[in-house]
Amino acid sequence: MLWDVQPGDVVQLRKAHPCGSSQWTVTRIGADIGLKCAGCGHRVMLTRGDFNKRVKKILSRAGNAAPLSGPIP
Repeated sequence: MLWDVQPGDVVQLRKAHPCGSSQWTVTRIGADIGLKCAGCGHRVMLTRGDFNKRVKKILSRAGNAAPLSGPIP
């Protein structure tokens, strides 16, 4: 399942971070995807394959308040 994300998008991962938050903001797109925890601000880098496995849904798009979910067909 491939997810089309851009920097600034807010995504929900399958497992919660130890701080209790499961929401992450996409900060970087490239060979790896950079994420920042919405709860504590912790930053991580995931490979695209690992990101695609861990993401549950896209909560909001950058510059758009409407919630979205679902992979690219």
